[in-house]
Amino acid sequence: MINLFQYAFIVRGMEVGLMIGAIAPLVGVFLVLRRYSLIADTLAHVSLAGVAIGLLLGWNPLATAAGVAVISSIGIERLRLSQKVYGDTALSIFLSGSLAVALILISVAHGFSVDLLSYLFGSIVTVKTSDVLLISILGAAVALAVILLFKELVFITFDEETARVSGIPTRAINIALIVLAALTVALAIPIVGVLLISALMVIPVVTAQQMHKGFLPTIIIAELVSLIAVALGIIGSFYLNIPASGAIVAILVIVFLAVFGYKNIE
Repeated sequence: MINLFQYAFIVRGMEVGLMIGAIAPLVGVFLVLRRYSLIADTLAHVSLAGVAIGLLLGWNPLATAAGVAVISSIGIERLRLSQKVYGDTALSIFLSGSLAVALILISVAHGFSVDLLSYLFGSIVTVKTSDVLLISILGAAVALAVILLFKELVFITFDEETARVSGIPTRAINIALIVLAALTVALAIPIVGVLLISALMVIPVVTAQQMHKGFLPTIIIAELVSLIAVALGIIGSFYLNIPASGAIVAILVIVFLAVFGYKNIE
């Protein structure tokens, strides 16, 4: 059997995949519990516009995707907090608007290129050393931010009104959460692509919730599910010659269905 780790692109893909696999549920758990799951999809489409900008201008697409996603995430939250537009309406505006911008930029760039398709569906083959460095730095920043703000995030997630009365700056924490989500979405693009990002943030958390454990055990289970799915997905994609992103999400869905079915039989 061929040793897949003799190939540099597999090593880079596994490094990035495991980093994203660890970060995605860490941020996703707060989105799922607050019923903000649609934010991941919205920010994914926003990131596509960022990728298109990067490809058009010859800049690093991951960097432009992260920048555009962060700026848009702040805009989404400010629009929601204005109370003049409902939260889901704000998401719909940004989702469709960013997709329109992406399509226009793609048209200007003379249609879909191989590079753009790899960002749509993910491709570990295209992960560069510079991408590994960028994802490592931003990924570490996201993880550190979640750790530092963990108590506040948990408090706001379960009782935002009491948190506000207690003096916690809920508006700032909410903005911080959506910015962290934006960065996570942008960083996950090389592995699962724009179209499947939300699966990596949501499915491991929902799977862990079926165990009916406490908050911390739920995070740990979600992390394990995510990391195992990423590792097996990348390995399976190499030996079976299938897309890594599709393999990762398929494993996540299979694990969820297995756990959901088992818990409902009990």
